[in-house]
Amino acid sequence: MLELKDIGKDWQARVLLRGVCLRVAPGETAAILGPSGSGKSTLLKIVAGLESLDAGCVLFDGQDITSLAPERRRFALMFQDFALFPHLNVQDNVAFGLVEQGVRKLDARAQACAMLERFGLQVFASTRVTQLSGGEQQRVALARALITQPRVLLLDEPFSALDTELRLQLRDEFRQRIAAFNMATLLVTHDEAEARAMGNSGYRVVQGGLQRVW
Repeated sequence: MLELKDIGKDWQARVLLRGVCLRVAPGETAAILGPSGSGKSTLLKIVAGLESLDAGCVLFDGQDITSLAPERRRFALMFQDFALFPHLNVQDNVAFGLVEQGVRKLDARAQACAMLERFGLQVFASTRVTQLSGGEQQRVALARALITQPRVLLLDEPFSALDTELRLQLRDEFRQRIAAFNMATLLVTHDEAEARAMGNSGYRVVQGGLQRVW
């Protein structure tokens, strides 16, 4: 269970977030809506440990992890620009997180192959990611995020760089895979249709706080 308690953050002498409270259970996706500059991406970075907070705390399974370094939280963060490594092929991109955790490269590559097969991407294992389509790159990014078995998945506008048809296809696919991996997931988006399609619950950032939408 991911839990946010009274999160507060000031930015450039103004209140960006204040009194933010949220609970997300394993297998559930909470969608957070709001325009650019409303603080939704900052909230995601606070959960990931990439941004400090001025008030409140972040808990996982009842344990306060506010001061825990990002790499020790075992959370996966996905951005809209995929953030894949252009100098690595698909297999090594997916294996990267495991290698960083100390898994032998040979074993990491074997696990990456299994994950690619699960995603139907095994034919691209030796392909440079720069040769893939946008949808294929985003699937690789998700496979890379999931292979480390994260406790929480954080999605920051994951489909905004893709065309409408592909966005519709991927959001259904992502929803199914998130449920299959039974992770608490936090989705930040400005697209309400996307939020409703993927989120079990939805919130809007209003004057620095979260307002329940559904």
